[in-house]
Formats: sequence, C-alpha cells, structure tokens
Amino acid sequence: MGKFDLCILGQPSLDINVDFGGDVERRVGGAVVYSAYAASSVGYSVAVLPKMNRNEIDIDRVFAGSSGITIFPLDSPHSTSIENIYHSADREKRTCRAIGRIAPYRVEEIPDIDAPVYHIAGLMQGDLGNEIIAFASRKAAAAVDVQCLLRCVEGDSMVFHDWKEKKEFLPMISFLKTDAAEAEIMTGMTDRTEAAKQLYDWGAKEVMITHNSEALVYDGRTIHTSPLKPRNLRGRTGRGDTIFATYLCERLTSDIPAALEFSAALVSLKMETPGPFRGTRADVQAYVSEFYR
Repeated sequence: MGKFDLCILGQPSLDINVDFGGDVERRVGGAVVYSAYAASSVGYSVAVLPKMNRNEIDIDRVFAGSSGITIFPLDSPHSTSIENIYHSADREKRTCRAIGRIAPYRVEEIPDIDAPVYHIAGLMQGDLGNEIIAFASRKAAAAVDVQCLLRCVEGDSMVFHDWKEKKEFLPMISFLKTDAAEAEIMTGMTDRTEAAKQLYDWGAKEVMITHNSEALVYDGRTIHTSPLKPRNLRGRTGRGDTIFATYLCERLTSDIPAALEFSAALVSLKMETPGPFRGTRADVQAYVSEFYR
C-alpha cells in the first residue's frame, strides 16, 4: 500500500455555487478535493478516503489532475451536495443549503493507511463523528477542521452550533483548524489570539485560525501570523482547506513560521483562480519572493 505524507478523510460534494452577481457554477468540491490537490501539487504524497455514491461522482476523474493522490474510495447510498449562495463580493458571507449527504464514516470501513498525519476534512456534523477523531489519534497525529463538527443540518438548511464534546476530544487533536467565526462559536471570543489560546488550553496542540486578512497559529508558546495577499478573490472557495492541508505537510519538515508563510502564499495564489490549486512549488516560492520578502 505504501507510505504517504498525509491521509485525508472527507467526502466530495456536488457543489452549486451562486455568486454575488447571480452567476451559477457547478463543480465537485469539498474539503477533501481542495486539500488533496494543494498538498500533492507541492510534492507530497496523499491518500484520500472519499465517501460518496460512485454512480453520482466519478471520483477517479475528480482527482485525475494529480499523480500524487492515491484514492481509497468508500461507498455510500447517497453523495453530499451543497448549495452555497454568496452574499458579498469577497465571499465572506454565504448561506449554505444541504441537498444531499453521505452515510456516516465508520471506523471499521477505514483501510490501514501509513501516514504521519490523519486529516479529518468533513463537511457536516455527524458525517465524521467523534469516534473517527479518537481512531485517527490512535493511528497518527490527528488534524481536524472543525467545520465538520459545527455545521449542522436542520431541515435543508445548514447552521453552526458549538461542539458539545470539545473538551473531551480536543486533547486528542494535534492540529486544529477553525476560521474566525467558528473560533467565536467555540470560545465566545472575537479576539482570534485569545480564542486560539483558549482552544490550546482545552487541549489542542497547534491551533490555526484563518481570517480573510491572515492565518494565525498558536502552539502554546508563541502567536504566529502570516498575511494573505491575493490579488483577486475569484478562487475564494476552498481557502481554509487549501491552507490547512499545505500547512500540515510543510510541518513535517519545517518550523511553524516557515510552514505558515509558505501555506499563506500558496493559498493567496490559489484564491486568484477558481477550483483547487494546480500550481507548483516553484510557483509558490516565486510568490513568496515577490510578495512576502
């Protein structure tokens, strides 16, 4: 089966994106897609464990653009489908509607993947539950994007609620990622620095909080930040997934400041083009040289 740099668990989504001007875009998205392409594009080997109905989503075609991604597909009677309606040109405000969802991941269906980091990159609460976090933490360093723990389906709407079991499971998480709004939901704090410190105090080892202006990481000692510097926002969708997966892989060999700067530069470049990142490490290094030095 081989050894990988990153193992990503998460469902692809049949996305319907309605932008601020009313234009409609349909594509297969989801955190697993943006995360896997970002990591593989800059040289990392990635195992993905996508769950979907394979009659609805051609998963081989979804990942055909990268030779660094190995697919271990899991079957579900239904696929996830989400409508995103953006209410501002910067895509910071949106309404999400659940059109379809997968059957939840089960520990017993997950193959034995050899990777130093297991990245839980789901889309809705209940699809990748607490038992998957516990499983991942026993296998490797567990990385969790809290979106899949806070975003709840009520009717066909998706709303955010706090993670009730956070204090029990945060100590199992080596890398935690939230955006500014999710951090406030979990901690009640609008100050991102204080929210990161609270999440660390509750047990997460490294906490990343993303914002449209910067990414912040706290490791219990130092607050590290790096600005985001996109020249346009046409590819805003997938921002958090892209930066987090890149950061996880860069941390395998780099310290926090270097990993964070590289990840911020990559996602800045990615935000200029819709879809997952398909550039190269050289492209990112050139962006760092031009805009970060």
